[in-house]
Amino acid sequence: MPADDDGLWAERVKRFFKAELKRADVTYDDLADRLAGMGLSETKASIANKISRGTFSAAFLLASLKAIGCRNVRIEDL
Repeated sequence: MPADDDGLWAERVKRFFKAELKRADVTYDDLADRLAGMGLSETKASIANKISRGTFSAAFLLASLKAIGCRNVRIEDL
């Protein structure tokens, strides 16, 4: 996959993740607290940086989605 496609996918996932946070009415502070409850150490700033760059691991994304109560991810939403 060409690098341009990587950037496109990163942007899609970033938009999807931000929409899920908004849908769940969860702030970055809330997410940091929820992740801490799952044993993951993140701060509001580290979360904001990851999301603004659009570079975060699948593990971070999936843990975050679980933390906000997202039960399903539809690939066509990306």
